[in-house]
Amino acid sequence: MPNGLFATKPMEKLLSEAAETGEHSLKRALGPVNLVTLGIGAIIGAGIFVITGQAAAQFAGPAIVISFIIAGFACALAGLCYAEFASLIPIAGSAYTYSYATLGELIAWIIGWDLILEYAFGAATVAVGWSGHLRAFLRDIGFSLPPFPTADFVLFGKPVHLTFDYVGFLIIMVITTILVIGIKESANFTTAIVILKVLVVCMFIALATAFLVKHGWQPNHWHPFIPANTGERGQFGWSGILRGAGVVFFAYIGFDAVSTAAQEAKNPKKDMPLGILGSLVICTILYILVSGLLTRLVPYTQLNVPDPVVVGIRVTGQQWATFLVELGALAGLATVMLVMLLGQSRVFYSMSRDGLLWPWASKIHPRFRTPYLSSIVVGVFVAVLATVLPLHILDEMTSVGTLLAFVLVSIGVWVMRVRHPEMNRPFKTPLVPLIPILSVFASGTLIVSLSYWTQLRLLVWLAIGLVIYFTYSKSHSKVRNPARS
Repeated sequence: MPNGLFATKPMEKLLSEAAETGEHSLKRALGPVNLVTLGIGAIIGAGIFVITGQAAAQFAGPAIVISFIIAGFACALAGLCYAEFASLIPIAGSAYTYSYATLGELIAWIIGWDLILEYAFGAATVAVGWSGHLRAFLRDIGFSLPPFPTADFVLFGKPVHLTFDYVGFLIIMVITTILVIGIKESANFTTAIVILKVLVVCMFIALATAFLVKHGWQPNHWHPFIPANTGERGQFGWSGILRGAGVVFFAYIGFDAVSTAAQEAKNPKKDMPLGILGSLVICTILYILVSGLLTRLVPYTQLNVPDPVVVGIRVTGQQWATFLVELGALAGLATVMLVMLLGQSRVFYSMSRDGLLWPWASKIHPRFRTPYLSSIVVGVFVAVLATVLPLHILDEMTSVGTLLAFVLVSIGVWVMRVRHPEMNRPFKTPLVPLIPILSVFASGTLIVSLSYWTQLRLLVWLAIGLVIYFTYSKSHSKVRNPARS
């Protein structure tokens, strides 16, 4: 049924939107370097500077290195699928837009709502990490911030303790302001910071390696490399390695955020695959090196802290490097928040243009040419999340949202090959359908490896989204109701 729940958005419509110019469209200002650095800006951040230590301490031990390899492999499979779609359909919206073209409106709605979860919770996770790093940095220079306000109350018969992280709230508001001002300014800010934080990561790798070589590769905290399972699923052993892969998957979500900027790229058909795959390869190599060196230098049991790389660099005795790592982490986490919030507002923008969200979400600022209302609303929502939710809930929710997006994009590439084999594909995913099938299997396995509570929260989030779809979006859809276009 063409106008049913699984109505697809016509390719002609998508391609005409991608070619739009003028004051009511997004500004094409990003070149290949901007796109690669945009990806690195999102990928290198919380994964290295925050999540690595916590995943090692709680789930995988030194075998967190294997977790990163598994997560990187799953991302590479999904990245190939994203690269084909981003070159074929160079339009804002990422997996949401791709699903609308292939799997139909209801699936597109689900994935769009899921992307809101991914980017919003992702940005909130990073804001909490940024706040922890700032407090640690200020303590090191002899300055301390006022304590966070707290609140205690009873919910469903259980005591609840909330801490209000005002630092996380404020940094989200600053990043939101940058995004409202303009995409080119945001990208230039990201490029400058990315250079700084890649240098910081490389400095850690160089200093840690030099320290270990000088001391005969001691200390060696890789024994046992895979700690025995504690008797609980997902805590050490191979189930812990898989759980760790599901958690550190959060560290890789930057490359799919690149695809949300397709409508702002100067030459998206050529440059989007480069931005997606280039940033993914560079960051995977850096992740494996950092996680291996970190767990070699420091017992994994001591890494459940907001700033594990700082703990690692202190072992080398280079105090000046500690200062630089802290600065690099602060700057690096800021760019991750920027790219997450950029992706979130662009998904909002795309869904609104299709009639699935309220009209205000697609309003473009006449001067800055950005979806300013989407950016502001998303910024406030994310700032509240960062203020009240604990880090372990935020990062697992981000991971599960990302993994679901990867599953649907991978299916979509296969479907598009079957339905539209005649279309020109500037970049082609190799070995279709094998690569999409492997991608679905890898991402699905990581979803199952996450905690049951995380899976339940995902179902609750999707249920809320379906209520909005059937009460508003279904009747306002421009694909189902062409008269509204």
